[in-house]
Amino acid sequence: QVQLVESGGGLVQAGGSLRLSCAASGTIDSINAMGWYRQAPGKPRELVATITSGGITNYADSVKGRFTISRDNAKNTVYLQMNSLKPGDTAVYYCNADGVRRGWISKDYWGQGTQVTVSS
Repeated sequence: QVQLVESGGGLVQAGGSLRLSCAASGTIDSINAMGWYRQAPGKPRELVATITSGGITNYADSVKGRFTISRDNAKNTVYLQMNSLKPGDTAVYYCNADGVRRGWISKDYWGQGTQVTVSS
């Protein structure tokens, strides 16, 4: 069984920074892409950033220039450095692992979510 464990959320003032981490544990041969999504109250879940195993990144327009996604393939861990945080970034942030290979099986997994609250 594969699990994604997130950490690093919390409360921060506008303009501050936070770093989220997400580690995938279990028997894993490879992971195609890892990323972060977020969901604010009353809104649908939205993409924040993704990164492939080769390091290709993709960001939502709303976070470009402020957030940086990175990945340690050896540790099956993805990070999200969030700078210049705004109250609009307040949401539950979810980690995603896409194309987790275990032998011939490939599945997607989600973390349990971590709360990020930005006060004005």
